[in-house]
Amino acid sequence: MHHRPPDPLPTLPAIAGIGLRHAHVAAFLAGRQPVGWLEVHAENYLCAGGPRLAQLERLRQDYPVSFHSVALSLGAADGADPAHLARLRRLYDRFQPCLVSDHLAWSGTGGLHVPDLLPLPLNSESLTIVAANVDRAQDMLGRRLLVENPSLYLAFVDDEMDEADFLTALVARTGCGLLLDANNLHVSSHNRQRDPHDVLRRLPADAVGQYHLAGHARLDVDGMTMLIDDHGSRVDPAVWSLYQAALDQCGARPTLVEWDTALPPLPVLLEEAAHADRLLAAFSEREETICLPPSR
Repeated sequence: MHHRPPDPLPTLPAIAGIGLRHAHVAAFLAGRQPVGWLEVHAENYLCAGGPRLAQLERLRQDYPVSFHSVALSLGAADGADPAHLARLRRLYDRFQPCLVSDHLAWSGTGGLHVPDLLPLPLNSESLTIVAANVDRAQDMLGRRLLVENPSLYLAFVDDEMDEADFLTALVARTGCGLLLDANNLHVSSHNRQRDPHDVLRRLPADAVGQYHLAGHARLDVDGMTMLIDDHGSRVDPAVWSLYQAALDQCGARPTLVEWDTALPPLPVLLEEAAHADRLLAAFSEREETICLPPSR
């Protein structure tokens, strides 16, 4: 039976945030920006001191902060790295992030690390490995981990389930939460010719603790269009639509707009977050209307 760590405090309301990138730090330090919270990549802050940590200390006085790690390598057969987990624990204890998350992927094994999020076959053997790694991560971090659904491009011949079945089983085994990335879900479903709404309906709604939104690129391959999860453009209309379906299915949650390549001026990113806030507000208004007693 798994031991579930306590949920992190302080809690984060269902509002929109953006990923903090180096090019925008100066603007945030210069004055308050109209955004609810910031997410940072944890591995960029694994240092003992210096200006980067000092800047984040300053910013967390004005904004709630979440940490999104990219190197836990939850799918690695030789297990999550205890030394890396210990470094993350020290960082998290210092900053007390509202949410912590990583990916259903692997990025290293046998001492070899690659700067990418690599896929894994979705089968019972992989599930046992990932569950053990998530359990270790949650125990060592002392926090509930949100696991992000992957962006997929091909299917493995050893697949026994899709991401909905896999993530549902992972939640049941470990008590982890889910980071539902609407762009990843759209990209994966398009590339593998699946129905994203069918996958969405089969995810455990109560486990979803956060949403991600991002842009993607289109690549023509032998007369077919493949979608690439590059975080280099505005959120696609199809992803906004899927996000609204996710709100209806899972409810309002903290929502992050990611933009990592071809980084735009900060106002463009803030516009995307403001649109997410409007959709969250509209959803909340619909929910309140449904819950109101009939007038007499």
